[in-house]
Amino acid sequence: MSSTTQPGTEGKGSTATQTKIPVTVAKGDGIGPEIMDATLHILKEAGARIEIEEIEIGEKVYLRGITTGIEPSSWDSLRRTKVFLKAPITTPQGGGYQSLNVATRKTLGLYANVRPCVSYHPFVDTKYPKQNLVIVRENEEDLYAGIEYRQTDEVYQCLKLISRPGSEKIVRYAFEYARRYNRKKVTCFMKDNIMKLTDGLFHKVFDEIGTEYPDIEKEAWIVDIGAAKMADTPEAFDVLVMPNLYGDILSDIAAQIAGSVGLAGSANIGDHCAMFEAIHGSAPRRAGQNLANPSGLLLAGVQMMVHINQPDIAESVHNAWLKTLEDGIHTYDIYEEGVSKQKVGTKEFAQAVADRLGKKPEKLAPVSYNQATKKADIVSVQSTHARSAKETVGIDVYVDWKSGTAEDIGKLIEKLGTDKLPFKMLTNRGVRVYPGGLPETFCTDHWRARFLHDEMKAVTHTDIIELLNKFIEAKLDFIKTEHLCTFNGEKSFSN
Repeated sequence: MSSTTQPGTEGKGSTATQTKIPVTVAKGDGIGPEIMDATLHILKEAGARIEIEEIEIGEKVYLRGITTGIEPSSWDSLRRTKVFLKAPITTPQGGGYQSLNVATRKTLGLYANVRPCVSYHPFVDTKYPKQNLVIVRENEEDLYAGIEYRQTDEVYQCLKLISRPGSEKIVRYAFEYARRYNRKKVTCFMKDNIMKLTDGLFHKVFDEIGTEYPDIEKEAWIVDIGAAKMADTPEAFDVLVMPNLYGDILSDIAAQIAGSVGLAGSANIGDHCAMFEAIHGSAPRRAGQNLANPSGLLLAGVQMMVHINQPDIAESVHNAWLKTLEDGIHTYDIYEEGVSKQKVGTKEFAQAVADRLGKKPEKLAPVSYNQATKKADIVSVQSTHARSAKETVGIDVYVDWKSGTAEDIGKLIEKLGTDKLPFKMLTNRGVRVYPGGLPETFCTDHWRARFLHDEMKAVTHTDIIELLNKFIEAKLDFIKTEHLCTFNGEKSFSN
């Protein structure tokens, strides 16, 4: 493991201060209160200079009828302290409950989710003793924008949103992070062979910003083969940057193959606030049994201590934790006969770490945080990308229809085209079914009719309204429209 820092932390200066830093704490649900008490005990014993403001979040708040899982007044604490140490929560199934994790990240602008996935071989079982990678996950957009619709009886939709500013922020963060922590390579995962516009933009931004970092090696992988490579040879990677969904899935995989998801902490960093949490869930079936491993939340606490410029505390706690692992003091989830020496509960593990404060591991590489806090903070840079000239040249009209074949609806819709917006084609779930479709193609009740001039001539909103009025006259239920546009004369829509 790195001998310099715990990844995913931003120092607030170069000199530790004796002033107590206010920190908002939420103990969460399930095993949350147990692992939070263990974490705070260790931080207190280490001399952490923090003043805790506790708020209630999660299941109890949801069940009081607050669908966000957080009282409105709690946002005042988060905005005041700007630092949030959060235990896992349980989101009730069903109903209109929102993900508090997603809401907090987006509301507070926590655009960078940094998840270190490190092997602690031979003290924690893993097939990959050299693994030491960090996943930098975009945190605010992609499918996690959470914009979904049921559009027909048979079809549901989720919108994938990738923006240039969002991509620029996270990609630049990954490169700056690599430079700060003396990492040698940044790898981009995306799927632009299929999602050519959205993931294509992410890849394009990665290539553009990468040119500003000639000292760092760069590579890009299609996410499926990249994930396979990571699961087989994780030591081939260093820093990985990727859109939200891929980062969520692959960071759990990377943590598990390193030894255990229970050992992974997570930093959510924004320009104004930060949130620190374990990457695992609330595990309600383990709650109240003094079984849970507090390591993920504790390492998130270590990240937090560097963030608030207490690297001495971070270093002391992290090294004591490594020494505890090295001494074979393990909770049930990582306990292994022949390697572990003592199986302990949550409280006992926390005390074992506290007892080793001031000590360093002998076989695992000890950590040092002083250099991290001497470097300038990583901050996002506003995009200077010039706005493109936009022109609307066509429209896709989505229709809910279940009264016959693709040929039937195709012939019906074909007649609705106008001189400005002639009918081009009909698709079903992205497959062209008219004209020239095949009878073997399975179709749902969700159809996309494209109206576009061969020369892609510009059209007006009035032209579009004229076309939609013809759908009304034909008594066709159009449920959604998408304008087809060019930007600087370049086609900017899929086929």
